[in-house]
Amino acid sequence: MSVKPHEIVERTLELSRADGCVVIANETSTANLRWAGNALTTNGVTRGRTLTVVATVDGAEGTASGVVSRSAVTAGELEPLVRAAEAAARDAGPAEDAQPLVGDTNVSPGFTDSPAETSSEVFAAFAPALGEAFAAARAGGRELYGFASHEVISSYLGTSSGLRLRHDQPSGTLELNAKSPDMTRSAWAGRTTRDFRDVDPAAIDAELAQRLRWAERKVELPAGRYETLLPPTAVADLLIYQLWSASARDAAEGRTVFSKPGGGTRVGDTLSELPLTLRSDPHAPGLEAAPFVIAHSSGDDASVFDNGLPLPATDWIRDGVLKHLVTTRHSAELTGLPLAPGIDNLILDAGGTRSLEEMVASTERGLLLTCLWYIREVDPATLLLTGLTRDGVYLVEGGEVVGEVNNFRFNESPVSLLSRATEAGRTEPTLPREWGDYFTRAAMPALRVPDFNMSSVSKGV
Repeated sequence: MSVKPHEIVERTLELSRADGCVVIANETSTANLRWAGNALTTNGVTRGRTLTVVATVDGAEGTASGVVSRSAVTAGELEPLVRAAEAAARDAGPAEDAQPLVGDTNVSPGFTDSPAETSSEVFAAFAPALGEAFAAARAGGRELYGFASHEVISSYLGTSSGLRLRHDQPSGTLELNAKSPDMTRSAWAGRTTRDFRDVDPAAIDAELAQRLRWAERKVELPAGRYETLLPPTAVADLLIYQLWSASARDAAEGRTVFSKPGGGTRVGDTLSELPLTLRSDPHAPGLEAAPFVIAHSSGDDASVFDNGLPLPATDWIRDGVLKHLVTTRHSAELTGLPLAPGIDNLILDAGGTRSLEEMVASTERGLLLTCLWYIREVDPATLLLTGLTRDGVYLVEGGEVVGEVNNFRFNESPVSLLSRATEAGRTEPTLPREWGDYFTRAAMPALRVPDFNMSSVSKGV
């Protein structure tokens, strides 16, 4: 019989000779489907285990930490792993972020139960519906390509200070491309889901079919600033990067867009005249995430010493005003800002009720984007990002889409965009196109930006 994850955690803690020890066991199972040209190509289920050991050693000059992670660890390999973490701690200097381990005897319900798992059954209703979408696409003269993936990670966290915590995280993504038979037209849609019961392939195929029809007329436009409707997926990609750049310590040290000229941070500054609230909440319905810190390494926005720390709902921006930057216990002390660890979801809400289609209908002339990709940072001081549009940029005139235009390279800062946005639609769950491999739990509205900077024309994308 295989050793259960909680037994691995307990045995690892028993083996520890360090002054403090944190153990994180992740059990992962993944199911996937892939298709091309209106036919399934591959499917499968995989499983894996990763074990992270954090050893802390108290010395005369302070506490040091050593972190070692390994995959596919067996019971017989535990002691060498523990000793490696302890050796790494002894060889390291005092850890700048050292704090007492989170002290508690809290034990999660089900900590001793077997890990949650996914299987091909997660696609029981989705797969037949996808087959019907293939038939509709074939009849309509288009080809569907893409993949669906469902992953469940059971995380078991134990500490020498008494914590025994568990979190099961299901994550599902769907990416669907429709192409014309000659491959000259392409449209993309993505969905995020916990269990695929809320994913409708027929509705997505109909959306893509409409976009391919829009693309039958081609319009060449030069680079410039255009009124632009950013769909929720594009807004998510930009604001996720903004969240990743919101370290309080970096801001306090004058290195980011959230640094205040002359010193300090911009917490308290108004970032948007719209009543935008950007928040994270581990208990947000449909976007549930770990309600406690799970940190496999330390950095400016995370600390292994904070493992197990409870995560309350946090408003990063409230009614347009910057309220929090990401802090660990250490960086909160350094900056004098409230403790606000990162949380694995992101929600933007401005009270808007209109759909993207309704926003298109009220647009006299502008561009409608599908998604962004190849996003890279140009200037951290302004959070200027560059990237490319992809799979459809459409021209809107008189409230209707009249054709597809060429792709562009853009240069924009999400912080600047929030200050210039004139309308936000209704918030809905969305899959970030660029960051979907790392961050899938997002809900965003579409945004209207009057002067989005298309810095150059992009050919051949």
